[in-house]
Amino acid sequence: MTASPYNPPCGGLPPQTALMTGRAVFTEAYAVIPKGVMSDIVTSVLPFWEGTRAWMLSRPLSGFSETFAQYLMEVAPGGGSASPEPDGQAQGVLFVVEGRPSLTLDGHEHGLRPGSYAYLAPGAAWSLRNAEGAAARFHWIRKAYERVPGIAAPESFVTHESREDPVPMPGTDGAWATTRFVASDDVRHDMHVNIVAMRPGASIPFEETHVMEHGLFVLEGKAVYRLNRDWVEVEAGDFMWLRAFCPQACYAGGPGPFRYLLYKDVNRHAALNPRGLGR
Repeated sequence: MTASPYNPPCGGLPPQTALMTGRAVFTEAYAVIPKGVMSDIVTSVLPFWEGTRAWMLSRPLSGFSETFAQYLMEVAPGGGSASPEPDGQAQGVLFVVEGRPSLTLDGHEHGLRPGSYAYLAPGAAWSLRNAEGAAARFHWIRKAYERVPGIAAPESFVTHESREDPVPMPGTDGAWATTRFVASDDVRHDMHVNIVAMRPGASIPFEETHVMEHGLFVLEGKAVYRLNRDWVEVEAGDFMWLRAFCPQACYAGGPGPFRYLLYKDVNRHAALNPRGLGR
């Protein structure tokens, strides 16, 4: 059987005979949450969501994610929410990895499938229901929108990965490419959620060190990642959080492509007084 290019979660619970030692690590610069720890007992339930559980992969927290929250949602047949988003200032991205949920967005219904991508503008009216006979699973990335006087907020939209052409990185002959759902120079957007793909043996050949915070969920394949001072192995189903300025590089390990869903905060000035101090 061909492996899924979107790697839905495994759930379940390891047997009592399993070894405790694994790949999970949490540091001041990065965290790795391997797929093996996303078991049934670490899920959360959310207000106004029926038949739904969530693996909460990141949340704004001192010493951890500062700009975003990321959930891996599982909606059972008949489940969903008519009132999903509690924060009127929040924007979001849904990326479907399994099943066929139905999204109603600003009065229009969209049938989603694996690879579907929905941008939910701040204040958007939306709901989601799973009317199918199997569970639906999707990533839900949330960020408080940073408004800029004189610049309008972006509109909601729904698309699919197959409709967007990957853009190769310069000098790589397509071995390293990014599928962008929003134009890089569209300053209405203050976050990007892209798909990065690398062929076997391709690499990010230098230690990127930059202001963007990252959330990376590995959709397919495996790689060796350089995070701060460490080399770690990652595979489909793993999640990584990288603090702003954490050095990062990687080699794609093969035998198939290495792909991940990538969050980053973009297109805004650095806050000079983020905690309200020194006034």
